[in-house]
Amino acid sequence: MSARVIAIGDIHGCAAALRAVIAAIAPAADDTIITLGDCVDRGPESRQVIEELLRLRERCRLVPLLGNHEEMMLSFIDGKPQPDDWLHFGGAETVESYRDVSGKTCPVPKEQLEFIRTWGDVFETPSHFFVHGSYEPEAALTRQHWATLRWHSLKFGIPRPHVSGKTAVVGHTSQKSGEILDVGHLVCIDTYCWGGGWLTALEPTTGDLWQADREGQLRDSNGAD
Repeated sequence: MSARVIAIGDIHGCAAALRAVIAAIAPAADDTIITLGDCVDRGPESRQVIEELLRLRERCRLVPLLGNHEEMMLSFIDGKPQPDDWLHFGGAETVESYRDVSGKTCPVPKEQLEFIRTWGDVFETPSHFFVHGSYEPEAALTRQHWATLRWHSLKFGIPRPHVSGKTAVVGHTSQKSGEILDVGHLVCIDTYCWGGGWLTALEPTTGDLWQADREGQLRDSNGAD
């Protein structure tokens, strides 16, 4: 079997969904798995999600991208200004996930924090590129503005095809229908897992698809519940 490149949409603290999707994918050492950002916040198990990703990087090539929620989390921890109040936009759930058995809130472990700080903004293959939010159509992928990559919502407009001719695979803009948004030159795989939809993993070159709900139940491959 040739090496696969698989993108996973916004996990948002849904560890059971992540475990189910990874088990279904059964990644091999030469596979590449890209998480599209917003792995933390909103759902109840952000700490467990980061733990799962740390284990996953021992099994395959893991490429985590930084979402706006990780940006807010790091800014909060570092005492830096942030465009939104992290605790009111899902951060409170992340803080809760770091409580110990006695109920005491614990700091994010150093290994996890250093791991998140290594996350990038863009990953590309010969046919696709992967970002959290959106992109600037005329700018080279190496010259994109971080605010567009992490924060721009497709609700305010879907960008034109990128000058590279590659297909974009993005998250960030939750598809509350639970279905992937595919406009040809752009595919959005944030399918609203934390809010009752699905966590989606997609191999864009083949169309292979894996989905699980926040309880960890896999969706039928034909898309039926």
